[in-house]
Amino acid sequence: AEVTCCFPFVFSVPADIISTVEFNPTGELLATGDKGGRVVVFQREQESKNQPHRRGEYNVYSTFQSHEPEFDYLKSLEIEEKINKIRWLPQQNAAYFLLSTNDKTVKLWKVSERDKRPEGYNLKDEEGRIRDPTTITALRVPVLQPMDLMVEATPRRVFSNAHTYHINSISVNSDYETYMSTDDLRINLWNLEITNRSFNIVDIKPANMEMLTEVITAAEFQPNQCNTFVYSSSKGSIRLCDMRASALCDNHSKLFEEPEDPSNRSFFSEIISSISDVKFSHSGRYLITRDYLTVKVWDLNMESKPLETYQVHDYLRSKLCSLYENDCIFDKFECVWNGSDSVIMTGSYNNFFRMFDRNTKRDVTLEASRENSKPRAILKPRKVCVGGKRRKDEISVDSLDFSKKILHSAWHPSENIIAVAATNNLYIFQDKVN
Repeated sequence: AEVTCCFPFVFSVPADIISTVEFNPTGELLATGDKGGRVVVFQREQESKNQPHRRGEYNVYSTFQSHEPEFDYLKSLEIEEKINKIRWLPQQNAAYFLLSTNDKTVKLWKVSERDKRPEGYNLKDEEGRIRDPTTITALRVPVLQPMDLMVEATPRRVFSNAHTYHINSISVNSDYETYMSTDDLRINLWNLEITNRSFNIVDIKPANMEMLTEVITAAEFQPNQCNTFVYSSSKGSIRLCDMRASALCDNHSKLFEEPEDPSNRSFFSEIISSISDVKFSHSGRYLITRDYLTVKVWDLNMESKPLETYQVHDYLRSKLCSLYENDCIFDKFECVWNGSDSVIMTGSYNNFFRMFDRNTKRDVTLEASRENSKPRAILKPRKVCVGGKRRKDEISVDSLDFSKKILHSAWHPSENIIAVAATNNLYIFQDKVN
């Protein structure tokens, strides 16, 4: 992928680790959620004749507390406020709507602007206090007065008490009336207008929990067909389901699974084959899945094996033992398509992220860090050296920092602008502009 990246715009949120990143359908807004339960929405700068190069910069538009820490007294369980996923709804009017979820509760938020305020109440004074009715001698017509622009975030719906296990993903359906929320063992279908009832569409919980062999890791609706969705599992399989077939989609329509190569079998095989993310292409024809070492492209018409397999960081294969000991082997990396489904991006360690061009079969490793990310600086490709003599511009696999990792990223729906979350920093890169 030929990426002449561009200017990073770095936001730092002290002590709060970013846990999800998502562009809205037009790409004008970008939302991040963090471990502190906060959602920060960034808005893209409008292009001006004086400063045409500022087009593409994102500035803070709204910040609000989406979730608070809770405690489940029946199970003596603390429920974190951390935002697991954010999904935008298509814009229908001047306001924006987004869904955010922590481990147990999904909320629908409305983000809207206000630049006028009503004045001239009859029953209240200008401070908002109720007036004595005996002092009201004339009828006033309230008027709207201009005020400084204010962005308000208000919770419109709270969808709770439907998940026993932790919610790992939410996906808005293309009918824009329903969405699904997924936990380790179940998938629920919700109507966006109804908060006290959901329909269970997948349930893989065995009668005896000792028989449990896999969990659901991610799920997503097909972008063009409201009846079709996929979910991935910790065993490395992807199941395509059709809601027209039956109310409970426990029997899948298609199963995408790659047989394991016996020569590569090891103690870590099952762990590294667990799928951490699954995404439909914009066309709806392909899927990408991310496991620990690879990104795979699947054609919906071919279940037997992936169409393409890209090695993300194969040089870590010899380090799996130490990665298991420091728990990094359980990291859940996300993967994203670009707007034309021709390039795939996913994260790695040492704040590296990888891009794979499906047409040219070229790939590039880039680094998101403060040292090399002054505004308008061009990112230099990075290379990792495995043993032998190290060149000047290469980094040794032994000196990679596993505490720095790119788990969450997003790609603008139509332009070459990407957002990359590196711990508590958000980096925004774009194609080089003249």
